[in-house]
Amino acid sequence: MGLLFRYNLRNLIARWKVTLLAIGGIALVVAAVVVISSMSAGFQIALSSTGSDSNAIVVQRGSMSELTSWINIGNVQTILADPRIARDAEGTPLASCEIVIIAAKPKKTDNQPANITLRGVTPMAFKVRNGIKLVEGRMFASGLFEVIVGKKISDRVNGLNTGDTLRVQRKDFKVVGLFTADGSSFESEIWGDYNALAPAVNRNGGCESVTARITNPALIGAFDKDLRANPQFQVQAQSERTYYEDQAGSLGKVLKILAAFVGIVMGIGAVFGAMNTMYAIVSQRTREIGTLRALGFSRMTILFSFVAESVFLAIVGGAIGCVLALPMQGFTTGTGQTQSFSELAFAFQITPAIIVTGMAFAVLMGIFGGLLPAFRAASMPITKALREA
Repeated sequence: MGLLFRYNLRNLIARWKVTLLAIGGIALVVAAVVVISSMSAGFQIALSSTGSDSNAIVVQRGSMSELTSWINIGNVQTILADPRIARDAEGTPLASCEIVIIAAKPKKTDNQPANITLRGVTPMAFKVRNGIKLVEGRMFASGLFEVIVGKKISDRVNGLNTGDTLRVQRKDFKVVGLFTADGSSFESEIWGDYNALAPAVNRNGGCESVTARITNPALIGAFDKDLRANPQFQVQAQSERTYYEDQAGSLGKVLKILAAFVGIVMGIGAVFGAMNTMYAIVSQRTREIGTLRALGFSRMTILFSFVAESVFLAIVGGAIGCVLALPMQGFTTGTGQTQSFSELAFAFQITPAIIVTGMAFAVLMGIFGGLLPAFRAASMPITKALREA
């Protein structure tokens, strides 16, 4: 068997042009599958990493997003009195009543307008939400027309750098800092002080949502049930993390289907390409195959060796394809097709699972691409093979 594998390896080197053609085709397919999968993964990670399982977000019942929700301040006070909401050392509820509107700014790529979520938050928002970290400038001052901007959206949109001015309904807000949020969708938002933003946009007397830290995440279901049962207001509560995952709507599924579709279509093409390449290899080596059979190698051994040769080419091509896809790691793009109709910036994420999937896909292409040509080689009569030049 070792002699046969050495024979396969020497033939790959001797016929290097055909070998490179097969490897290149598989590498391009794997690279495309890995890139598209990383885009889907990045989108999902941006949403799934948003929020905390320990937080509940309260919105108006039936609202598709925070934009279509409204809770008046009297109802907010009633909600905050619930004993299941955690308190700080001073007994203040760990909850933030927030207003959410949309601001339009031109993209850096094509100068087309992008809808950006502008969130008015209370100081408690930074205690309720972990991971908010200033990376440039300073925090906005309470009561002043100042905002901080998520780093990802600042990189994609014009006029959102530190020192720039953001016009919001005839009020100018100064960008005083940039922040990150552990890669979550909050990095696609602009945050300002609730007390300054609410009167500027005529949203006094309430907020779109209330985000609250719950003493025990297992109580969120009961918290929601009690809120729904209260005839005083029409609101609902949900785990903050689950809420933002649901904001993906159908887009998350579309991206997964797209990755699978592209992978299948390109994979079929690559399988036929590998098959043609292996058929060409077999046709050039008929006399050699006959010699191997005359030396006593069985049909099954030759079948296995040719499939192994095809799989080896596929593994090399798959590895190269994964390497070709690596520069896309961390590449930032965005989409506006979410429930909130606002721009969501996210980074391509090439995870270990995607690399494993890409390599497994390459191996399958190698197996299916080499099986029929290998069967032809193994089933060839010795006399016929020796007669062919």
